[in-house]
Amino acid sequence: MANFSRICVIGLGYIGLPTAVLFANQGVEVVGVDVNQEIVTAVNSGKAPNVEPQLDILLKSAIESKKLRATIRPEQASAFILAVPTPCDEKNFPDLTFLREAADSIAPFLNPSNLIVIESTIPIGTTEAIANRLAITRPDLIFPGRSNNMAQVNIAHSPERVLPGKIIQEFTSNDRVIGGMTPACSNLTAKLYRLATVGNLHQTNARTAEMVKLSENAYRDINIAFANELSLVASKLNVDVWEVIKLANQHPRVNILSPGPGVGGHCIPVDPWFIANSAPNETPLIQTARNINDNMPEKIVNRIIDMLPSLDSNICCLGLTYKGNVNDLRGSPAVRVIQLLINQVKGNIYVSEPYINTLPPTLSNEKRISLVNTKAAIDHSAVVVLLTDHQEFIDLRHQIPETKIRIDTRGVWAG
Repeated sequence: MANFSRICVIGLGYIGLPTAVLFANQGVEVVGVDVNQEIVTAVNSGKAPNVEPQLDILLKSAIESKKLRATIRPEQASAFILAVPTPCDEKNFPDLTFLREAADSIAPFLNPSNLIVIESTIPIGTTEAIANRLAITRPDLIFPGRSNNMAQVNIAHSPERVLPGKIIQEFTSNDRVIGGMTPACSNLTAKLYRLATVGNLHQTNARTAEMVKLSENAYRDINIAFANELSLVASKLNVDVWEVIKLANQHPRVNILSPGPGVGGHCIPVDPWFIANSAPNETPLIQTARNINDNMPEKIVNRIIDMLPSLDSNICCLGLTYKGNVNDLRGSPAVRVIQLLINQVKGNIYVSEPYINTLPPTLSNEKRISLVNTKAAIDHSAVVVLLTDHQEFIDLRHQIPETKIRIDTRGVWAG
């Protein structure tokens, strides 16, 4: 711990805040940085902006012990962890604006022997590009890539491998890939993460680590696309896709995932494009899977409309978040389904979502969309559509009146 007297975490979102909290609870002084003053204020008051099991308790402990404080500007530190969003633009090309701004923000505070770790998911070659950017900004320091044997600042990529709803548990227990620009960078990064994790630390180079993370999410995306395509075939041929998958998975070497209304979150809808855009001619499978999953909300809407008694019917939509039991709306296919529905039906859409209090901006201006409690949503509607598998919606399986048309896009009411 002596080598890391203070850690500066840039970005206090879904990954950055748990990262900061976990290091702080190991006794390390942590400065959390975010450009959003509301987030900074909430963190300093001990309130986590995002729903995540154990996070509130650990955050309160870190604040009370004075091991964690939040601010809008970086400060000098032994290690800097960059955990900012890396989205795609409207053409599915990587948008690294936030990462570049984060790197620029820490540049004035860098000193010899500092460590910089990029946790954000990034295209292959980005760690090197950030090192070059910093080298231009701080010509008084030697960065890896310019003179690896004499580098004064250590830089590595160590991508997060956690699932919302299980971030605390998985951060501390999952294996971690550490890709340093030099072996010395990897070794120092391993020492940093050993303070907060008991998982194995697999050291490699930066480009390999970048591709490992992207490969993991592209693999999942392709497998989800296969399940979604099966669901479309089964629907056309009047076959129960959930029974098909259940029985197929009895084979010892088959593990088909569950289909759904699409793929959401920050990672899976984005990361495969980082590979595809780097090598478009070599990635037809990855691109096809992305297109299948992106088109699922439209397929779900077509199915809903086919089952409506009339276009004037009211519709109950259960869930807005991209996955069950979290308040994360990023890339949510449920939101997209409702956006498409409102343009094709004449009735009202009643939305029930226990994890948020207000409709997102893309839906809030529509007068025929209302956020109400679950009972009211069901009572006022002819059709009940399950879009997100929150536990309380799963428990409704036998409580929805038989007079209602049920559409289960998650397969949790099957059987």
